[in-house]
Amino acid sequence: MVMTRISRKKETGQSLTEFAIGFSVLILLIAGIVDLGRAFFTFMALNDAVQEGALYGSLHPTNEAGIETRVQGVAAGPIDMSQVTVESDTSGPACAGHQIVITATYDFQITMPFIGAIAGTQTFPISATVEDYILSPPCSE
Repeated sequence: MVMTRISRKKETGQSLTEFAIGFSVLILLIAGIVDLGRAFFTFMALNDAVQEGALYGSLHPTNEAGIETRVQGVAAGPIDMSQVTVESDTSGPACAGHQIVITATYDFQITMPFIGAIAGTQTFPISATVEDYILSPPCSE
């Protein structure tokens, strides 16, 4: 009878320790999933904004300020625009038939400090690039 009581107390402590370790791992896993979801959402928003900038750039390839404004206007909701850099580049002359490449980069902040400690940094860059053909103005021959 005495042996049964002693072994139950040891098992209760063991169960509590297993729960604490398992719960910590579970919380870390859930935090990682949340940050991964936020990163994916940010990438999709940035990609949509760059596509919009490429559409504007296909009609106004020399207006770099307008392209940047268009990208920032579309992505302004979910993204802090002070951390976005936009680059546009045309291959060859800026006229119909040539390509324009729009690239935007954003420094994504990880919210969970444990993940940042494992990764070695709290920020990592998310980049989106879109290539489009210039539609206007026509090339002069």
